[in-house]
Amino acid sequence: MSDLRQRFYIEDSPVRGEVVHLEQALQTILAQRNYAPAVQILLGEMLSATALLASTLKIKGRISLQIQAEGTFKWAMAECNHLGDVRALADYEEDPRFMQGEDSRTVLSSLVKPILFINIEPEFGERYQGIVALDQPTLAGCLMQYYDLSAQIPTRIVLASSAQRSGGLLIQLLPRNNEEEQQRVDEDLWPRLTMLTETLKTEELTDLSAQEILYRLYNEEEVRLPEVEQLQFNCTCSRDKCKNALIQIGLDAVKETLEFQNPIEMDCQFCNKKYQFTAKEALDLFGEHLS
Repeated sequence: MSDLRQRFYIEDSPVRGEVVHLEQALQTILAQRNYAPAVQILLGEMLSATALLASTLKIKGRISLQIQAEGTFKWAMAECNHLGDVRALADYEEDPRFMQGEDSRTVLSSLVKPILFINIEPEFGERYQGIVALDQPTLAGCLMQYYDLSAQIPTRIVLASSAQRSGGLLIQLLPRNNEEEQQRVDEDLWPRLTMLTETLKTEELTDLSAQEILYRLYNEEEVRLPEVEQLQFNCTCSRDKCKNALIQIGLDAVKETLEFQNPIEMDCQFCNKKYQFTAKEALDLFGEHLS
């Protein structure tokens, strides 16, 4: 149950869901920076949330959640692509509340003028960005409100995290087509599933296997489980992306940088990998040559 995503369906109903567990990937990400305890928990919840939301997309690409705010907490982001690759990062100033906090509410309640962005970036096609109000006490509450009001898909989400493991559960009532509308439907199913989902405890979500969670919650329903999907930390940085970044800042800026830093060193904040460019390599990007 280290790093996985388990999809599930309630048989003969328009209900689908996901359970996510992250352990090794989460620890790899948290090891890159000395994050305060409350920030660790928030990043864990964001990672689980992106892994859950990514599975609802029927495209190749990636989805990311990004929180931007003023005050001591600047921003945080987490992303997951269709291959199950996840990564995350946060930037904030020292704040005793973040050291003492035991859950992500400590961070969320401290945010000044916060905005939550949902970014969907297909490999081919236009990028989509949704804006979510951070006016609920939990990240899960904000995402549920977005689905209920904007996407108009009844959704329940539970998120939990510690410094060791994070977990998430999502369950949705999908729209029915005309043929399904004519079939008999258990009208009490969604209210019943919603009530059961809300009984899930934090420690159950992080410590129990997906199969045990689903059995405890929905053992009276016919739950169908497709094959488990693996998740893993994987950074998308590359030398080519660094080259493109140098080209974007322009020749003059590159020459100015070389005056005090030769070779130019660029490091990835997500994985701490470093890329170096000698003066010749940097200038060659512009067809320039050392004099």
